[in-house]
Amino acid sequence: MSLGSTSSLVEAWVRGWAVSRGAAEPAARPWGFTVDVGQALQATRHVLTATDEATVREVAAATAAPTVWLKVFADPAPVRRWAGPEWREDGPGWLMSSPLRHGPRPGVPEGYALRSWRRGGVTRVLVTARDGSFAARGQVAPTGGTAVVDRIETSAAHRRRGLGRLVVHALCEDALAQGATTGVLGGTPDGRALYEALGWRAEAPLVSLRHAATD
Repeated sequence: MSLGSTSSLVEAWVRGWAVSRGAAEPAARPWGFTVDVGQALQATRHVLTATDEATVREVAAATAAPTVWLKVFADPAPVRRWAGPEWREDGPGWLMSSPLRHGPRPGVPEGYALRSWRRGGVTRVLVTARDGSFAARGQVAPTGGTAVVDRIETSAAHRRRGLGRLVVHALCEDALAQGATTGVLGGTPDGRALYEALGWRAEAPLVSLRHAATD
Protein backbone atom coordinates (compact mmCIF):
# COMPACT_ATOMS: atom_id res chain seq x y z
CA MET A 1 0.00 0.00 0.00
CA SER A 2 1.18 3.57 -0.67
CA LEU A 3 0.04 6.98 0.45
CA GLY A 4 -1.90 7.66 -2.73
CA SER A 5 -3.11 11.25 -2.91
CA THR A 6 -0.79 12.42 -0.12
CA SER A 7 2.37 11.21 -1.87
CA SER A 8 2.95 14.61 -3.47
CA LEU A 9 2.76 16.23 -0.03
CA VAL A 10 5.27 13.71 1.30
CA GLU A 11 7.70 14.54 -1.50
CA ALA A 12 7.17 18.27 -0.91
CA TRP A 13 7.84 17.80 2.79
CA VAL A 14 10.99 15.74 2.18
CA ARG A 15 12.44 18.22 -0.30
CA GLY A 16 11.52 21.29 1.75
CA TRP A 17 12.81 19.73 4.96
CA ALA A 18 16.15 19.02 3.29
CA VAL A 19 16.43 22.68 2.28
CA SER A 20 15.36 23.85 5.73
CA ARG A 21 17.94 21.70 7.51
CA GLY A 22 20.75 22.10 4.98
CA ALA A 23 20.67 18.38 4.20
CA ALA A 24 21.60 16.69 0.93
CA GLU A 25 19.22 16.56 -2.00
CA PRO A 26 16.79 13.67 -1.39
CA ALA A 27 17.56 10.58 -3.46
CA ALA A 28 14.49 8.82 -4.86
CA ARG A 29 14.09 5.13 -4.00
CA PRO A 30 11.46 2.59 -5.10
CA TRP A 31 9.93 2.88 -1.62
CA GLY A 32 10.50 6.62 -0.93
CA PHE A 33 13.55 8.81 -0.37
CA THR A 34 16.95 8.77 1.28
CA VAL A 35 18.32 11.99 2.75
CA ASP A 36 21.87 12.43 4.04
CA VAL A 37 21.46 14.69 7.06
CA GLY A 38 25.06 14.77 8.26
CA GLN A 39 24.47 15.00 12.01
CA ALA A 40 26.28 13.05 14.70
CA LEU A 41 23.06 11.39 15.87
CA GLN A 42 21.34 11.31 12.49
CA ALA A 43 23.67 10.67 9.58
CA THR A 44 20.93 9.51 7.20
CA ARG A 45 17.16 9.23 7.17
CA HIS A 46 15.02 7.03 4.97
CA VAL A 47 11.52 8.33 4.29
CA LEU A 48 9.08 5.63 3.23
CA THR A 49 6.13 6.46 1.03
CA ALA A 50 5.29 2.73 0.99
CA THR A 51 3.51 1.67 4.19
CA ASP A 52 3.05 -2.09 3.75
CA GLU A 53 4.58 -4.59 6.17
CA ALA A 54 6.90 -6.24 3.67
CA THR A 55 8.49 -2.96 2.58
CA VAL A 56 8.93 -1.62 6.10
CA ARG A 57 10.58 -4.88 7.20
CA GLU A 58 12.84 -4.92 4.14
CA VAL A 59 14.03 -1.32 4.49
CA ALA A 60 14.48 -1.61 8.27
CA ALA A 61 16.60 -4.75 7.88
CA ALA A 62 18.66 -3.35 5.02
CA THR A 63 19.44 -0.01 6.68
CA ALA A 64 19.82 -1.00 10.34
CA ALA A 65 22.89 0.88 11.58
CA PRO A 66 23.77 3.47 14.22
CA THR A 67 22.66 7.05 13.39
CA VAL A 68 20.17 5.88 10.74
CA TRP A 69 16.53 6.99 11.08
CA LEU A 70 13.31 5.84 9.43
CA LYS A 71 10.22 7.95 8.74
CA VAL A 72 7.01 6.05 7.94
CA PHE A 73 3.54 7.46 7.31
CA ALA A 74 1.46 4.82 9.06
CA ASP A 75 0.03 3.96 12.48
CA PRO A 76 2.89 3.63 15.01
CA ALA A 77 2.03 0.25 16.60
CA PRO A 78 2.38 -2.00 13.54
CA VAL A 79 5.35 -0.02 12.22
CA ARG A 80 7.27 -0.57 15.48
CA ARG A 81 6.52 -4.28 15.26
CA TRP A 82 7.51 -4.54 11.60
CA ALA A 83 10.78 -2.64 12.07
CA GLY A 84 11.84 -4.89 14.95
CA PRO A 85 13.55 -4.44 18.32
CA GLU A 86 16.59 -2.70 16.83
CA TRP A 87 14.48 0.43 16.28
CA ARG A 88 13.09 2.90 18.84
CA GLU A 89 10.18 5.26 18.27
CA ASP A 90 11.07 8.93 18.70
CA GLY A 91 7.54 10.06 19.41
CA PRO A 92 4.36 10.27 17.32
CA GLY A 93 3.73 12.92 14.71
CA TRP A 94 1.61 13.87 11.72
CA LEU A 95 2.10 15.12 8.21
CA MET A 96 0.01 18.30 8.05
CA SER A 97 -0.91 20.72 5.30
CA SER A 98 -2.78 23.95 4.77
CA PRO A 99 -3.62 26.29 1.90
CA LEU A 100 -1.64 29.50 2.40
CA ARG A 101 -3.79 32.61 2.60
CA HIS A 102 -3.20 36.21 3.57
CA GLY A 103 -4.84 37.16 6.84
CA PRO A 104 -4.69 39.79 9.55
CA ARG A 105 -1.31 39.79 11.23
CA PRO A 106 -1.39 39.02 14.94
CA GLY A 107 0.00 41.85 16.99
CA VAL A 108 3.37 41.42 18.67
CA PRO A 109 2.61 41.20 22.41
CA GLU A 110 3.95 43.98 24.58
CA GLY A 111 7.46 43.28 25.80
CA TYR A 112 8.46 41.17 22.76
CA ALA A 113 10.28 41.86 19.52
CA LEU A 114 9.94 40.02 16.21
CA ARG A 115 12.82 39.75 13.75
CA SER A 116 13.34 37.75 10.57
CA TRP A 117 16.03 37.06 8.01
CA ARG A 118 16.51 34.95 4.90
CA ARG A 119 19.57 32.90 4.01
CA GLY A 120 20.07 30.00 1.63
CA GLY A 121 16.41 29.87 0.65
CA VAL A 122 15.26 29.61 4.28
CA THR A 123 13.47 32.37 6.19
CA ARG A 124 13.88 32.36 9.95
CA VAL A 125 11.77 34.21 12.49
CA LEU A 126 12.92 34.98 16.02
CA VAL A 127 10.88 36.41 18.89
CA THR A 128 12.82 37.78 21.85
CA ALA A 129 11.68 38.94 25.26
CA ARG A 130 12.27 42.42 26.64
CA ASP A 131 15.73 41.45 27.92
CA GLY A 132 16.71 39.99 24.55
CA SER A 133 16.36 36.35 25.60
CA PHE A 134 14.83 33.68 23.40
CA ALA A 135 11.04 33.42 23.41
CA ALA A 136 10.01 31.71 20.15
CA ARG A 137 11.28 30.81 16.71
CA GLY A 138 10.53 29.02 13.45
CA GLN A 139 11.64 28.75 9.85
CA VAL A 140 10.19 28.09 6.41
CA ALA A 141 11.65 26.69 3.20
CA PRO A 142 9.59 27.41 0.05
CA THR A 143 10.28 25.04 -2.87
CA GLY A 144 8.02 26.25 -5.64
CA GLY A 145 4.32 25.93 -4.91
CA THR A 146 4.83 24.37 -1.49
CA ALA A 147 6.64 25.59 1.61
CA VAL A 148 7.79 23.53 4.59
CA VAL A 149 7.21 25.16 7.97
CA ASP A 150 9.82 23.83 10.36
CA ARG A 151 11.30 24.05 13.86
CA ILE A 152 8.46 25.97 15.48
CA GLU A 153 9.40 26.35 19.12
CA THR A 154 8.25 28.49 22.04
CA SER A 155 10.14 28.67 25.31
CA ALA A 156 8.18 27.16 28.21
CA ALA A 157 8.36 30.48 30.06
CA HIS A 158 6.63 32.31 27.18
CA ARG A 159 3.84 29.95 26.15
CA ARG A 160 0.15 30.82 25.91
CA ARG A 161 0.89 34.36 24.79
CA GLY A 162 0.21 33.93 21.09
CA LEU A 163 3.86 33.71 20.07
CA GLY A 164 3.48 30.43 18.18
CA ARG A 165 0.59 31.86 16.20
CA LEU A 166 2.65 34.98 15.49
CA VAL A 167 5.62 32.97 14.22
CA VAL A 168 3.54 30.68 11.99
CA HIS A 169 1.71 33.66 10.49
CA ALA A 170 4.96 35.47 9.72
CA LEU A 171 6.43 32.38 8.06
CA CYS A 172 3.33 31.73 5.97
CA GLU A 173 3.22 35.34 4.81
CA ASP A 174 6.86 35.07 3.75
CA ALA A 175 6.14 31.83 1.85
CA LEU A 176 3.20 33.46 0.08
CA ALA A 177 5.44 36.36 -0.96
CA GLN A 178 7.80 33.82 -2.52
CA GLY A 179 5.02 32.18 -4.56
CA ALA A 180 4.07 29.21 -2.40
CA THR A 181 0.39 28.35 -2.11
CA THR A 182 0.45 25.27 0.16
CA GLY A 183 2.14 24.79 3.51
CA VAL A 184 3.41 21.41 4.71
CA LEU A 185 4.91 20.38 8.05
CA GLY A 186 5.68 17.50 10.35
CA GLY A 187 3.67 18.18 13.49
CA THR A 188 4.30 16.90 17.02
CA PRO A 189 1.62 16.27 19.66
CA ASP A 190 2.49 19.61 21.28
CA GLY A 191 2.21 21.49 18.00
CA ARG A 192 -0.80 19.80 16.47
CA ALA A 193 -3.37 21.76 18.49
CA LEU A 194 -1.79 25.06 17.44
CA TYR A 195 -1.69 24.13 13.77
CA GLU A 196 -5.26 22.82 13.73
CA ALA A 197 -6.43 26.05 15.38
CA LEU A 198 -4.79 27.87 12.47
CA GLY A 199 -6.59 25.74 9.89
CA TRP A 200 -3.98 23.05 9.22
CA ARG A 201 -5.14 19.49 8.58
CA ALA A 202 -3.51 16.19 9.57
CA GLU A 203 -2.97 14.20 6.37
CA ALA A 204 -1.25 11.06 7.71
CA PRO A 205 0.44 9.72 10.84
CA LEU A 206 4.22 10.17 10.87
CA VAL A 207 6.31 7.63 12.77
CA SER A 208 9.96 8.43 13.51
CA LEU A 209 12.24 5.50 14.32
CA ARG A 210 15.89 5.70 15.27
CA HIS A 211 18.27 2.79 15.39
CA ALA A 212 18.72 1.62 18.98
CA ALA A 213 22.51 1.83 18.77
CA THR A 214 22.11 5.61 18.38
CA ASP A 215 20.97 5.83 22.05
